[in-house]
Amino acid sequence: MSILFSLQPKQWLGRIVSARLVSLLALLTTAMHFEVLSTPALAIPAAASVDTKIKVPNTMSYSPFNISRYLKVPPNFSISVYARIAGARFMAVAPNGNLLVSQPNAGKVLIVRANGNKDPIISNFVTGLRRPHDIVFHTINNTTYLYISETNQINRFIYKYGDITAQNRQIVVARLPDSSTSELKGAYGHELKNIALDTNHKLYVSIASTCNACLADTVSNPRRAAIYQYNADGSNPRLFAQGLRNAEGLALVPGTNDLWVAVNNRDNIVYPFKDATNNYGKVIPSYVDNHPPEEFTRVRDGGNYGWPFCNPNPDTSNGFNFMPFDRDYQFNANARVNCNAMDKIVKGIQAHSAPLGLTFLQNTNFPSLYSNGVVVGLHGSWNRQQKTGYKVAYFPWDSTRKLPGNQIDLVSGWGTQQVWGRPVDMVVDQQGNLLISDDYSGTIYKLSYTPPR
Repeated sequence: MSILFSLQPKQWLGRIVSARLVSLLALLTTAMHFEVLSTPALAIPAAASVDTKIKVPNTMSYSPFNISRYLKVPPNFSISVYARIAGARFMAVAPNGNLLVSQPNAGKVLIVRANGNKDPIISNFVTGLRRPHDIVFHTINNTTYLYISETNQINRFIYKYGDITAQNRQIVVARLPDSSTSELKGAYGHELKNIALDTNHKLYVSIASTCNACLADTVSNPRRAAIYQYNADGSNPRLFAQGLRNAEGLALVPGTNDLWVAVNNRDNIVYPFKDATNNYGKVIPSYVDNHPPEEFTRVRDGGNYGWPFCNPNPDTSNGFNFMPFDRDYQFNANARVNCNAMDKIVKGIQAHSAPLGLTFLQNTNFPSLYSNGVVVGLHGSWNRQQKTGYKVAYFPWDSTRKLPGNQIDLVSGWGTQQVWGRPVDMVVDQQGNLLISDDYSGTIYKLSYTPPR
């Protein structure tokens, strides 16, 4: 204080203001530092850690629920069997809360209606379809449409609130390639179609590859292993992106027109490196186990994501993030395709996990701890010595960078050695429960949250 008193009044006042500013800046810097370090940690919720017995109504307790079954879920969650539907695949929640479920092998879409404390009422919503798969509600100028994909076409129906059967069918996209296409002679490995619609009323259709890896799909018309864009009425078709072997999950980040997909990558990859292992050009099971990763990535207009010429490599310092590409031994050993020109995959998933459904949780009633994130159904592996997948994966969402964080398990335990279930798709109902379809056991599960006291 003696120093301050020896100063002139203006100097004295300036020194106080300066000291206050320094203190304030230090406080702000500390707060900003805390925010930068703490926000990501706070944004990552608890992973699956509690072995939880599945609640099963007596009327649904047939195989595999003829014995007690358990799934691992995060703390404060429970899981139950909501409905039994053979071959249940993709789902959508109607504006009135009813659930629609596709049954590709039965050629149907079913409607599931809540029935108080009793089993839900299940009936046919539309029948006679060619392997229907994806289901999307979309509103244009106060008219709500229901889009349903078949292997050979995309339909839309005019939906009125409370409809329990499909009405006013329109075929908006016809003559899509499937196993009936003459040039394919009945062989189409991934003929089921997935779809999405954005806020500009653009329709995206995934036309997956016919094969594990081949050149024919890269020169076909329409291009396969690709995504096409149409107007919502099916007009103005154009190639949107390519090099995506089998994009099963298509979804827009809520509040944006950013298209993301979950991609099943190739199997039985040949070892591509001329190194001391002397494995070049061979199929090595230990290499196949982890290569190439499945893909969870943003898709841009005009993008090319590498298949079948370039494969993402998870064995660098990047890990599963924006992986560099390796040249495919079978189709690009001579580097005729420049892998450096391909669009990098944003996020990899363990090879052979078979990601299917992709659901963003923002703007839903799912618990707020998890609602800034995205879930992916991992259907499970066949081309791996140690099975993997058989879980619902969760990725926290970085809203600033518009990127997914590191994967955690949300629900797991359908089995990796003795498999009794295979998750496909996820939707959030109006009460905030996560409904999960399982086409292997023929089940719709309900994952429910109870806040701690």
